[in-house]
Amino acid sequence: MRVALEDIYRRLLRHFGPTHWWPGDTPFEIAIGAILTQNTAWSNVERAIANLKRERLLRPRAMLACPRDRLEAAIRPSGYFRQKAERLRIFCDYLTTRYGGSMRRMARRPVEVLREELLAIKGIGPETADDILLYACEKPVFVVDAYTRRILSRHGLVSPKTGYEELRAVFETNLPPEVALFKEYHGLIVYVGKDFCRKTPRCEGCPLAPILPQGGPPL
Repeated sequence: MRVALEDIYRRLLRHFGPTHWWPGDTPFEIAIGAILTQNTAWSNVERAIANLKRERLLRPRAMLACPRDRLEAAIRPSGYFRQKAERLRIFCDYLTTRYGGSMRRMARRPVEVLREELLAIKGIGPETADDILLYACEKPVFVVDAYTRRILSRHGLVSPKTGYEELRAVFETNLPPEVALFKEYHGLIVYVGKDFCRKTPRCEGCPLAPILPQGGPPL
């Protein structure tokens, strides 16, 4: 498995180059983006983030203090804006209550403790928690998404039914626990998933096509 994962990484990096994923100017902006990107395209999140910046709401206390309808209007482009407004407020309340609104102070906590805290917050599941841990808190946690499972299963490395934690462990036990590596690998998976390994695969030109199992990917 280690050899296969390293081979995939090298091929993707050679094709795409460094991705510098995840976009965001501050750890708090990254955390907010991780919540907003649930069930929507990143382009919609960018519009919502731009609105929050324009409205000067991209601070935990400002987000808590503003009227709910104003927050909902700002994040409307991200979809499910009422639900997401509630989730943003809950996260901001957690951040201000436990860590005085400081992402830096939050990031000092041990990764196991912090992950458990994040998963206890309403609306934050494993992928969102790990996005925050890796990209906002600089913790060596591998982020798994739908692309990850699709790519590895089509290449015969895992079952399509492999669970989130098991799939995360595949990467974390076979790769060095390096934040920069995990960030870049996840970014490369996003790129190849978006461009080639879609629900209906587009294998022509894909950097991973030469190592597909004989017969091509399962649909």
